Amino acid sequence: MSDTLVFVGSYSDAAQSGIHVYRLDSEKGAIEPISAIGGVKNPSFLAISPNKRNLYAVSEIGDFEGKPVGGVSGFSIDLEKGELQHINDQPCGGSGPCHLSVDQTGRYIVVANYGGGSVSMLPINEDGSLGEVSDFHQHEGSSVNEGRQKEPHAHSFFIDNSNRHALCSDLGIDKVMIYKLDLENGKLVPAGHAPIQPGAGPRHLDFHPNGKFIYVINELDNMMNVLNYNAETGETSDVEHVPTLPADFGGDSYTADVHISADGRFLYGSNRGHNSIVIYSVDADTGKITLVGHEPTQGDHPRNFCIDPSGQFLFAANQNNDNIVPFRIDQETGELNETGHITEVNKPVCVKMIVT
Repeated sequence: MSDTLVFVGSYSDAAQSGIHVYRLDSEKGAIEPISAIGGVKNPSFLAISPNKRNLYAVSEIGDFEGKPVGGVSGFSIDLEKGELQHINDQPCGGSGPCHLSVDQTGRYIVVANYGGGSVSMLPINEDGSLGEVSDFHQHEGSSVNEGRQKEPHAHSFFIDNSNRHALCSDLGIDKVMIYKLDLENGKLVPAGHAPIQPGAGPRHLDFHPNGKFIYVINELDNMMNVLNYNAETGETSDVEHVPTLPADFGGDSYTADVHISADGRFLYGSNRGHNSIVIYSVDADTGKITLVGHEPTQGDHPRNFCIDPSGQFLFAANQNNDNIVPFRIDQETGELNETGHITEVNKPVCVKMIVT
């Protein structure tokens, strides 16, 4: 019988347990604690290797071993015990790394450095350890929001379904920067960018399962952008952008994360301030989205969220009141329903799951 392991990254001091491991109860939608590990400061965002043997975490700091950069850490995963063992750490070339992804061959990670406004690439050795940075690109520019967009802020770095390109949402310059993956030489080859409306602040993105559309959630203007996408060339074009908030909401809110269901029928995004998950239905032919509704996350500042591998549950991580709240997904409508099972964890930022 297979198990689903749940990994949660958080903001924490190195002396604290920063990465927590749970087991999913697939009947209740609850998660049960197994283990935790410390030793890394602010292991906020996580990524798991395709072979499920290793986990990688950013260390969201600006001072790594005396250098003005952040770090990344590698861990081995004991799938039977649900435990992590630290392998090694590497500087990532830029400060404040906040997101990373592993390519589908398991040979490289790519990292978005928010504080430094840059991206980097590091090789993964056969033993799962991380090598030194093999490529680095500094973004340039600014945009119209004087408080948040005076300089580049790379906020996420996702690899497309074809494993050909890596796309970085840069909040500071209102662009999704596109790089071709050169896996033979460990390089990120610039391949243009997708312009986003001024002041939007692109943060995270997800790809439709058919590979033809990208969904970009924007932190500053609370919009969801839909783009056409050509995986062979990396070229994009605008389809539409749709609000993530109700029309009658007048408070402050900033989006965070976005995920599409495995069948491509429903799209979800998190609103911090409105403290909700926005739900859309998706037209598979055009990529366009239609609002279904908003579900309160029963907490403050829903940072990251995760849809479990079975597609039955959505888990929202409420950073400011230290909990993870699961919802059962209605398979017909995409709507979210409370399960009543809430897990307390200190400052959760990222939730990842694998089936063992």
